[in-house]
Amino acid sequence: MRVAILSGTVYGTAEDVACHAASLLASAGFETWHDPRATLEQVLAFEPQALLVVTSTTGMGELPDTFVGLYSAIRDRFPAWSGLPGGVIALGDSSYGDTFCGGGELIRELYQELGVREIQPMLRLDGSETVDQETDSQPWIADFANALRA
Repeated sequence: MRVAILSGTVYGTAEDVACHAASLLASAGFETWHDPRATLEQVLAFEPQALLVVTSTTGMGELPDTFVGLYSAIRDRFPAWSGLPGGVIALGDSSYGDTFCGGGELIRELYQELGVREIQPMLRLDGSETVDQETDSQPWIADFANALRA
Protein backbone atom coordinates (compact mmCIF):
# COMPACT_ATOMS: atom_id res chain seq x y z
CA MET A 1 0.00 0.00 0.00
CA ARG A 2 1.30 3.46 -0.95
CA VAL A 3 1.08 5.98 1.92
CA ALA A 4 1.61 9.67 1.16
CA ILE A 5 2.82 11.57 4.20
CA LEU A 6 2.18 15.29 4.01
CA SER A 7 3.59 17.72 6.53
CA GLY A 8 3.46 21.33 7.61
CA THR A 9 5.86 22.70 10.17
CA VAL A 10 7.01 25.91 11.79
CA TYR A 11 10.21 24.95 13.62
CA GLY A 12 10.82 21.54 12.01
CA THR A 13 9.31 19.25 14.63
CA ALA A 14 6.31 18.19 12.53
CA GLU A 15 8.66 17.43 9.64
CA ASP A 16 10.82 15.32 11.97
CA VAL A 17 7.72 13.40 13.11
CA ALA A 18 6.66 12.93 9.47
CA CYS A 19 10.10 11.57 8.52
CA HIS A 20 9.99 9.24 11.52
CA ALA A 21 6.50 8.06 10.49
CA ALA A 22 7.75 7.42 6.95
CA SER A 23 10.59 5.32 8.31
CA LEU A 24 8.36 3.33 10.67
CA LEU A 25 5.71 2.70 8.01
CA ALA A 26 8.35 1.67 5.47
CA SER A 27 9.78 -0.77 8.03
CA ALA A 28 6.25 -2.14 8.43
CA GLY A 29 6.11 -2.92 4.71
CA PHE A 30 4.36 0.13 3.29
CA GLU A 31 5.59 2.16 0.33
CA THR A 32 5.91 5.68 1.76
CA TRP A 33 6.45 9.04 0.16
CA HIS A 34 7.20 12.27 2.00
CA ASP A 35 8.41 15.59 0.68
CA PRO A 36 7.98 18.57 3.01
CA ARG A 37 7.79 20.87 -0.02
CA ALA A 38 5.35 18.67 -1.95
CA THR A 39 3.10 20.01 -4.65
CA LEU A 40 -0.29 18.50 -5.34
CA GLU A 41 1.01 17.26 -8.71
CA GLN A 42 3.76 15.29 -6.93
CA VAL A 43 1.28 13.79 -4.48
CA LEU A 44 -1.08 12.81 -7.30
CA ALA A 45 1.81 11.28 -9.29
CA PHE A 46 2.56 9.00 -6.31
CA GLU A 47 -1.05 7.75 -6.53
CA PRO A 48 -1.53 7.35 -2.77
CA GLN A 49 -3.70 4.60 -1.38
CA ALA A 50 -3.63 6.17 2.10
CA LEU A 51 -2.86 9.59 3.54
CA LEU A 52 -1.11 10.70 6.70
CA VAL A 53 -0.86 14.39 7.51
CA VAL A 54 1.50 15.62 10.21
CA THR A 55 1.07 19.30 10.99
CA SER A 56 1.85 21.83 13.63
CA THR A 57 -0.49 24.70 14.49
CA THR A 58 0.24 28.41 14.28
CA GLY A 59 -1.37 31.64 15.36
CA MET A 60 -4.99 31.16 16.27
CA GLY A 61 -5.27 27.51 15.23
CA GLU A 62 -4.07 27.85 11.65
CA LEU A 63 -1.89 25.72 9.41
CA PRO A 64 1.79 26.60 9.08
CA ASP A 65 2.83 28.64 6.05
CA THR A 66 4.78 25.63 4.75
CA PHE A 67 1.51 23.71 4.28
CA VAL A 68 -0.95 26.41 3.20
CA GLY A 69 -0.07 26.15 -0.51
CA LEU A 70 -0.64 22.39 -0.68
CA TYR A 71 -3.77 22.62 1.48
CA SER A 72 -5.21 25.31 -0.83
CA ALA A 73 -4.33 23.30 -3.95
CA ILE A 74 -6.10 20.24 -2.51
CA ARG A 75 -9.19 22.32 -1.70
CA ASP A 76 -9.17 23.93 -5.16
CA ARG A 77 -8.65 20.72 -7.17
CA PHE A 78 -10.57 18.33 -4.90
CA PRO A 79 -8.68 15.14 -5.85
CA ALA A 80 -10.57 11.84 -6.09
CA TRP A 81 -9.54 10.57 -2.66
CA SER A 82 -12.99 9.57 -1.45
CA GLY A 83 -12.76 6.35 0.51
CA LEU A 84 -9.00 6.50 1.08
CA PRO A 85 -7.91 5.72 4.63
CA GLY A 86 -6.23 8.59 6.42
CA GLY A 87 -4.77 9.75 9.67
CA VAL A 88 -3.70 13.01 11.29
CA ILE A 89 -0.92 13.76 13.74
CA ALA A 90 -1.32 17.29 15.11
CA LEU A 91 1.28 19.19 17.06
CA GLY A 92 0.37 22.09 19.29
CA ASP A 93 0.61 23.66 22.69
CA SER A 94 -2.30 23.14 25.07
CA SER A 95 -1.66 26.50 26.72
CA TYR A 96 -3.37 28.02 23.65
CA GLY A 97 -6.71 26.60 24.84
CA ASP A 98 -9.38 26.27 22.16
CA THR A 99 -6.91 26.53 19.28
CA PHE A 100 -4.78 23.60 20.55
CA CYS A 101 -3.98 21.40 17.52
CA GLY A 102 -6.22 23.58 15.34
CA GLY A 103 -4.10 22.80 12.28
CA GLY A 104 -4.97 19.13 12.69
CA GLU A 105 -8.65 19.97 13.04
CA LEU A 106 -8.49 21.83 9.70
CA ILE A 107 -7.08 18.67 8.10
CA ARG A 108 -9.84 16.56 9.65
CA GLU A 109 -12.42 18.94 8.14
CA LEU A 110 -10.67 18.65 4.76
CA TYR A 111 -10.76 14.86 5.04
CA GLN A 112 -14.52 15.03 5.63
CA GLU A 113 -14.99 17.23 2.56
CA LEU A 114 -12.87 14.87 0.42
CA GLY A 115 -14.42 11.68 1.79
CA VAL A 116 -11.13 10.46 3.28
CA ARG A 117 -11.86 7.93 6.05
CA GLU A 118 -10.06 8.80 9.27
CA ILE A 119 -9.18 5.29 10.46
CA GLN A 120 -8.23 6.24 14.01
CA PRO A 121 -8.58 9.30 16.22
CA MET A 122 -6.21 12.18 15.57
CA LEU A 123 -3.03 12.11 17.65
CA ARG A 124 -2.54 15.36 19.57
CA LEU A 125 1.08 15.98 20.58
CA ASP A 126 1.39 18.71 23.20
CA GLY A 127 4.64 20.63 22.96
CA SER A 128 4.22 21.88 26.51
CA GLU A 129 4.16 18.32 27.87
CA THR A 130 6.58 16.32 25.73
CA VAL A 131 10.20 16.69 24.73
CA ASP A 132 10.43 13.89 22.17
CA GLN A 133 7.41 13.99 19.89
CA GLU A 134 8.91 11.42 17.52
CA THR A 135 9.05 8.81 20.29
CA ASP A 136 5.63 9.83 21.60
CA SER A 137 4.13 9.29 18.13
CA GLN A 138 5.42 5.71 17.75
CA PRO A 139 2.51 3.82 19.38
CA TRP A 140 -0.02 5.80 17.33
CA ILE A 141 1.92 5.14 14.11
CA ALA A 142 2.04 1.40 14.92
CA ASP A 143 -1.74 1.45 15.44
CA PHE A 144 -2.15 3.38 12.18
CA ALA A 145 -0.15 0.71 10.33
CA ASN A 146 -2.32 -2.02 11.86
CA ALA A 147 -5.49 -0.14 10.91
CA LEU A 148 -4.23 0.16 7.32
CA ARG A 149 -3.75 -3.60 7.19
CA ALA A 150 -7.24 -4.31 8.54
